[in-house]
Amino acid sequence: MAPAPRSPYELTVGSGLDDLHPVLRRYFGVVPAGHRGHGSGVFEVVGTPRRWLWPALRILAAQQILFPVWQRNVPFTVVNAPLTDRDGRTAVVAVRRFHFLTGPAVMVDAITAENPGPDGLVDHLGIGRRFRVRLSARVVRGEFHLHSSSVELRIGRHHFGLPSAVAPRLTLIERFDDAAQEGEGAQRVTVHLDAPLLGRLYEYTGTFHYELRPEAAGTEPEAITEPDRAGDTSS
Repeated sequence: MAPAPRSPYELTVGSGLDDLHPVLRRYFGVVPAGHRGHGSGVFEVVGTPRRWLWPALRILAAQQILFPVWQRNVPFTVVNAPLTDRDGRTAVVAVRRFHFLTGPAVMVDAITAENPGPDGLVDHLGIGRRFRVRLSARVVRGEFHLHSSSVELRIGRHHFGLPSAVAPRLTLIERFDDAAQEGEGAQRVTVHLDAPLLGRLYEYTGTFHYELRPEAAGTEPEAITEPDRAGDTSS
């Protein structure tokens, strides 16, 4: 009998997920075959007020990674879909839609478990998967924490690590916020991107509700492609 499928987070954090609130366990657990995870909420803040960073962010926006904005109270949705690539890696592909005042924007990424243990997660960013971030995952006092250990850029078929002196550092914390959504409680996500010399480069934080729904065949979110295989022939 084939083993039951597990999410990348289950493969790396294991029983640590048992210490999370049931709402978070559902989010970080496996998305069953034939289902999708659907979330919707509001980000209290998205982007950076440091406008001199916006030209670089426009390049990343074209890859559906980050955006040249600084806005508050931004509605958003997320759809998570399971994927198994040709190498047998289990991935969760996320498509997030931000409803900015200037119009909608889409962020895509795919999380994979590349190695056993809490340091084995890799996030493949954008529609071309040109960037990938290696992550360490921990459950701390009922919160799910992710911290980047390296950032890599794909050139041709090879990835090159950015020097630690300049590589941005990602911090993500997800927890259950009892006071959110008019006291009903909701999942809260906070993401910070910092650089050693420049400080805070980008951030977003907000709350949302999330549920698993059965989906008909052919309704996968757009941009679901195998990590590190999309665009492999480009330079």
